[in-house]
Amino acid sequence: MSVAEHKQLVERVFAEAFNAGQLAVIDEVVGAGAVDHQHPDEPDFGDHLRQVITAMRTAFPDLHFEITQMIGEGEWVALHSVMTGTHTGVLGRPLTPPNAPANLPPTGRPVRVPHMHMIRFHAGRNTELLHLMDTLALLGQLGLAPSAAPDHATR
Repeated sequence: MSVAEHKQLVERVFAEAFNAGQLAVIDEVVGAGAVDHQHPDEPDFGDHLRQVITAMRTAFPDLHFEITQMIGEGEWVALHSVMTGTHTGVLGRPLTPPNAPANLPPTGRPVRVPHMHMIRFHAGRNTELLHLMDTLALLGQLGLAPSAAPDHATR
C-alpha cells in the first residue's frame, strides 16, 4: 500500500472507531500480532484498542479526535491529534493511572488533550503503535492533578 493509503486508514480509524464508536474497523485494520509499545504486555492489540476506545467513549460520550498534522514515510504514519470531550461518564480502566481509583466519577468538565502517534503498517494492516497522550493535562483539566500543560500545548 502507498503512504496515502496508510494515511486514509488512519483517518478512517479515527473517524469510525474513536469519533463514532464503530469498533468493527479495528478488525479490518489491526494486524495479527500487532504491538502497542505503550502497553507491550497486552497480548492482543485489537482487543486492547477496543477496550481503550470503549473506556474513552464511556467517560467522554462526545469524544472527538481531530488530526491536526499527519506525515508518512514508507510503512510509517506519524500524527498529532487533539482529543476533546466532556467528562460525563465514569473514567475507568485501562485509562486511569495505576495508583488512582479504578473508576473516577464524572466531573462534567470539558477536556482538550494533545496526542502524538506513530503507526506502522505492513500489508495494509497496523502492526505497531507508539503513542503519547498528555495524561497530566487530562488529569489537570478534570481537577484531579495540577495542570502543567502550557496553553499552547492544548490548542
